[in-house]
Amino acid sequence: MDGVIERETATFHVTPGYGVTARDLLGYSQAVRIGNRVETSGQGGWDDDLVLAEDLEQEIVRAFDNVGRTLAEAGATWADVVHVNSYHKVAPGSDAIGDEHNRIMVREFRSRLGGRAPVWTQTGVTVLGLATMRVEIRVTALVEGAG
Repeated sequence: MDGVIERETATFHVTPGYGVTARDLLGYSQAVRIGNRVETSGQGGWDDDLVLAEDLEQEIVRAFDNVGRTLAEAGATWADVVHVNSYHKVAPGSDAIGDEHNRIMVREFRSRLGGRAPVWTQTGVTVLGLATMRVEIRVTALVEGAG
C-alpha cells in the first residue's frame, strides 16, 4: 500500500545473571532484535555479580564470552557478527590503545570467528561504565535465514 511503512517488532533480551542486575539497577537490556538484526549493548569483562576480572587478558576474554551469552539470548552467535565496536580505557594523553589490548582482541576474534573478519571500530576512552573497567565490546549481528 502506498504511504504505509511496516515496522518490525523489536524484542529486548536480558542476559541471565548480570543482565538482570543491569536491567533492575540501570533500566536497560543487553540486546535488541529486530527481524534478523541483533544489536547488543556494551559487554564488559564482568561475572554475574558485575565483578570485573583482575587482569586485562581475563577481562577481555570475559567480555567476549559475555557478548556470546548475550547474542545467544537473542538467537544469534559470534558466527552472525558483522560489526564490532570496542572501547578501551587508555591513560589521558595516550596516543594509542596499545599492543596488549590489540593482541588479546585479535586472538579472540580469530578463535571465535573462524576466519571471518567483521568490520571493527576500536575507540580509546578515558572512562567506562564501571570505575575499574578497561574494555567494553558491543556488536551487530545478522542472523542468516531469519526475519
